Amino acid sequence: MFLQLVVSGLSFGSLYALIALAMVIIYKTSEVPNFGQGEMAMISTFVAFTLLVTHGYSFAVSFIGAFIFAAALGVFLEFVFLRRAKDPNILSLILITLGFQMVLYGLASWKWGADQKDFPFPVSDFDVINIGSAVISYLNIATLLITLFLMFMLFLFFRYTKVGIAMKATQQNAMAARINGIRTNRIMSITWALSSMIGAVAGMLLAPIATLDPNLMLEPLLKGFAAAVLGGMTTLVGAALGGYILGVIENLFGGYISLEFKSIVAFLIIVLVLCFKPSGLFAKHYVRKV
Repeated sequence: MFLQLVVSGLSFGSLYALIALAMVIIYKTSEVPNFGQGEMAMISTFVAFTLLVTHGYSFAVSFIGAFIFAAALGVFLEFVFLRRAKDPNILSLILITLGFQMVLYGLASWKWGADQKDFPFPVSDFDVINIGSAVISYLNIATLLITLFLMFMLFLFFRYTKVGIAMKATQQNAMAARINGIRTNRIMSITWALSSMIGAVAGMLLAPIATLDPNLMLEPLLKGFAAAVLGGMTTLVGAALGGYILGVIENLFGGYISLEFKSIVAFLIIVLVLCFKPSGLFAKHYVRKV
């Protein structure tokens, strides 16, 4: 039973890790937690569903279409709302993301309704393989592999590409980056686009396991945020590890203590981490001196 709970926890932890990565990319750049991340992923998944089911495109074409839509949605939020905020303090920007979340939720409910829909996926959640005493579905394996691949690609992107290095420079000191010729506004747009695309991948991996409706990302967003807080909101590696740790802890709690209260684990972790190690388990804590 223990091995099964750990294996399942790692699979769900991969989804939390993706959402945490998407949130941390934004937070490192602007210090704004994007609470519209879940609905951005949800509506991008609905776009993929529409291309697949309504228009009959292949999964590859639908995936790319949703990816492009997600990028455009991220740029739209940053360019139209956040960049033009009259009083760009952290609280007002957070409220903008919350407002955008509600707009997208209402739009999805109006366009696609509240009925639960099956999301077609080329890998089955019912075909399984045995790992010792545990079983894992092909979809869970695909989720793990895709997540690890995206983490590796992000590492290469931030380490070796000019855009990735410019994003790191903007994150560290936007004014200094601007003085050195980096177009920080453009970098911000790219950051939001990248974050939105990563969130869209999480949504399209979650939809076949759950069911597609406007509430698809409500709980996963909160758990992804908890994972980011657990690992550290300023470190991509820490946020990803936080996702896996949360997935395993949550599953073990549900298996051995109470399945009914399994969902409270994420919120308990947020409270405990913020009380005892606000920077997260894998991030350095900086004290601002006056």
